[in-house]
Amino acid sequence: MRGTDLNTIERPYDGCGKCLLGVRRLSRVKLATSSPERQRENVLTAAASVGAHIIGWADDWEVSGATDPVTRPSLGPWLRDERGPYDGLVAAAVDRLGRNVVDCLNTGYKMRDEKKMLVTYGHDGAWNLDDPADENRFTMEAWGAQMELRAIQRRNRDATVKTRAAGRPKGKPSYGFQYVRKVMGGKIDQVELHPHASEVLRNVARRILADPDNVTCSSEAARLNRAGELSPADHLAVMYGKPSGGRPWLPQSLKNILLSEATLGYLMHRNKPVLGREDGRPVRLCEGLWDRATHEALRSAILSRKAPWTRRSNREYVLTTVALCGQCHTRLYTQTSKDAPPRYTCTARNKGWLQAQHCRPAPLINAHLLDAYVEEWFLRELGDGMIYETVYDPGNGIAERVAETRASRERLRADREAGLYDAPDDAAWFRDRYAALGRELAALEAEPRRAPGMVRRPTGETVADRWFRAADVQARKEILIDFGVRVTLFPASAPVRWVPGFLHGPEQDPMALL
Repeated sequence: MRGTDLNTIERPYDGCGKCLLGVRRLSRVKLATSSPERQRENVLTAAASVGAHIIGWADDWEVSGATDPVTRPSLGPWLRDERGPYDGLVAAAVDRLGRNVVDCLNTGYKMRDEKKMLVTYGHDGAWNLDDPADENRFTMEAWGAQMELRAIQRRNRDATVKTRAAGRPKGKPSYGFQYVRKVMGGKIDQVELHPHASEVLRNVARRILADPDNVTCSSEAARLNRAGELSPADHLAVMYGKPSGGRPWLPQSLKNILLSEATLGYLMHRNKPVLGREDGRPVRLCEGLWDRATHEALRSAILSRKAPWTRRSNREYVLTTVALCGQCHTRLYTQTSKDAPPRYTCTARNKGWLQAQHCRPAPLINAHLLDAYVEEWFLRELGDGMIYETVYDPGNGIAERVAETRASRERLRADREAGLYDAPDDAAWFRDRYAALGRELAALEAEPRRAPGMVRRPTGETVADRWFRAADVQARKEILIDFGVRVTLFPASAPVRWVPGFLHGPEQDPMALL
């Protein structure tokens, strides 16, 4: 309104009956957009036109108009009466409330039934949905917003189909990959491995393949969280200039990433590789994180593993799961209190375990003392030793090509059984491609190959290097566990206070454990 200072329209709730909530929404926030500022100005103008004021803002950025207003992050709590009193809503347009007729009408009728105001910019006064003319106009504007949404969705679907048919990616890159554009905001020119994220996944895969019995998706997700690695969602946000949300790595998410064929550099659709029309092979966007043989070995290691009956401790103490009681041979636990530092002790007798009924007195020692003793002993015994790592060797590549060709033929067969090549011309193309893949597979199987498997190689660092390079307590605990270290603690009255050793006995070289 002319002559009105819009800055005075914003003030706290005062019970005047016209304390409105400003509603703003935008599906995609870009640096060049001015929509948030324009929506703010329109909302303030609409509120001033009815003599109301703004008590707060429900800003839903990066939220689609197809989202039900009740479930939106900012507006939803207000509509569910979780944020305090307000006298109505004011938005820059009806489509800022939503782009679905049912959702818009539900929101409008909620305001009407609760005797609250509903105001949008461009409409004279507040909406009166008891008036048939106002109700029809509100419905038509909501219908127009829904028609626009359906047109946008149709255009996006068509563009996605054409892009996929051309063998180009569209949408978000998989974790470990990045899109390269020669022109900012332009089309995707090529796909590359992300230098940091790809190494994160490769390191996870190496650790799982080297020790599938102890290294799991759950333990790796916990390790990545401790190391401060950005989760896939946060990594994508930061990569596109948005703030990190502090979301953690989840075991199932990491498992899905490792098992997906997207890690091979394929163009994916509905979790399956897109096949080329000419040769029936998966469309490859760039080099993969690993080859087909490694993918199959990783898949076997993850899916064939049975869940253990015990959980590995993630507590911030070096010797949990490593230290044992010298009297009852059960695992030591940490005891904490306000008046004393953390201590390692045996709690088996207090828990009523039969094997610990004569464990008296229970061994007890300050945690920092035993940690220091074990660290000094461990580095003295093994600190100068070179570390060897166990890695997966895919062989000379023949096995990979055989697995790739066999997978392509299996996909064609599955598509044929699903009825995709029933037309006469499609059936002829299927027979030609299937026969060609069969001949190629036979030729590959006749070639000599070096079988894939696990090999040991030097890492170029010593045990002491890795120990002091460990990022946290959990990393040092993993080193002790990998080397099979066990510490036996006895009561203070015993002749020997503590005895270090290796789980596999002195006859086994502890260097072979890495």
